[in-house]
Amino acid sequence: MALAGRVTALLPLAGAVATAVALTGAAFFTVAHAGCEDSGRFVQREDGAVEFVGGCLDGRDLPTAPEPVDNARYDVKP
Repeated sequence: MALAGRVTALLPLAGAVATAVALTGAAFFTVAHAGCEDSGRFVQREDGAVEFVGGCLDGRDLPTAPEPVDNARYDVKP
């Protein structure tokens, strides 16, 4: 009876570990088969900031920021 209690207590842990392994495997598979020739790299600029250079994503693929509007209802001053 005690063995059944231990097994029952370990089932949620085993399920969580199996789920984590499956999701990690899916993530690695997705990245490995993304079809990107240049995976990109991190470069440190002269001012000390680090930026990501290269990769599959181009700035033109991203949506543009909305145009600022004059909001007369709420007068916000920086």
